[in-house]
Amino acid sequence: MPTNQIPTRRQILTGAALLPLALTAGKAAGQTAKGQPLLGKPDLPDPMDARTGWAIVGLGSFGVGQVIPAFADAKKSRLAAFVSGNAEKATMLGQRYDVPNIYDYNNFDNIADNPDISCVYIVLPVGLHAEYTIRALRAGKHVLCEKPMASSPAECEAMIAAAKAADKQLGVAYRVYFEPANIEAQRRIAAGEIGTIRHVQCDHGFDANPQAWPPHKWRLEKLLGGGGSMYDIGIYGLNTSLMMMPNDRPVAASAVYVYPRDDPRFAEVEGGIDWRVTMESGANISGSSSYCYSPYVSRQRYFGDKASIEMMPATTYYDNDLIIEGAGPRRHIGTAPAIQQFAAQVDGFSEAARNGQPHRTPGEMGLRDMRIIAALYESADKGGVPVKL
Repeated sequence: MPTNQIPTRRQILTGAALLPLALTAGKAAGQTAKGQPLLGKPDLPDPMDARTGWAIVGLGSFGVGQVIPAFADAKKSRLAAFVSGNAEKATMLGQRYDVPNIYDYNNFDNIADNPDISCVYIVLPVGLHAEYTIRALRAGKHVLCEKPMASSPAECEAMIAAAKAADKQLGVAYRVYFEPANIEAQRRIAAGEIGTIRHVQCDHGFDANPQAWPPHKWRLEKLLGGGGSMYDIGIYGLNTSLMMMPNDRPVAASAVYVYPRDDPRFAEVEGGIDWRVTMESGANISGSSSYCYSPYVSRQRYFGDKASIEMMPATTYYDNDLIIEGAGPRRHIGTAPAIQQFAAQVDGFSEAARNGQPHRTPGEMGLRDMRIIAALYESADKGGVPVKL
């Protein structure tokens, strides 16, 4: 159609008139497509061959459902090996995620001969953390160990000693330090938005029922689970509270057991505990931890002398929430998707290992928390008598 001809109604409805008019207008304006230089400093992922290689030790529901998928969003880390006692499962996952190196628990120490593996993530039950962390460190690898760090403070101390002897990084997978809502809460507290923290209330728990969810079974076994709900779920409340109070120090701990003693699930481990930690400043952290709550509970509240921050849920994988009350109208604060915490966690550890810099959640933090938990159980065994830290 000539450019000076008015398009018909049919041409307009069918779009036949639009293309030549658009092309003509573009040419008239001197518009051409050409490449442009990369502007700014975009946060691009490292090339795959430059990323830190990881071995995942333990392919249970958490490892398969949360840890492994996180590497798809990682920018500095990649999967290099799987370690499992189930060869069929490990091989299947290796094919699914293009991971060529498969080990079992008998030949695990052979990772020392694989330069493609720099970091090891221990995703085994608590009772196995110390053994495999120490073996990985002796194999010359950096280690990120799932929380809680181990079954006892003595095991934590042995793990730290092994890391120092190997001159390798040892971290504890406190993912909340990398979770957007909690990072935002930490930022606001540090900025003084709620004033000085005077009290923290935290409640965490779920119904540990192996009949409904078989993976709960190991949590109820002392040898594998370590010690009960405070090890598994209550530790979130303790660690996250201390995260928000970095300049304060715990000085005493007390607790009482609160669970049905005749419940056969709790023949080996405690099923619930109410606890309190007193800080050097005089502030208190009080919490509850339980394998008897339904539905799943994850709640933190920080009370300051100006305002308060409530998080409910507070430490979940997906949908943590942040609300501020006081010093103005009630405010709901939006944050980034919580699922990013797993990718951020492995990338943070990769960067620390690569550059030899301090990690955000080191083994010493895990030892501190285990010492507090040991004191809580000591207090509960004595009917709630406070124990000095």
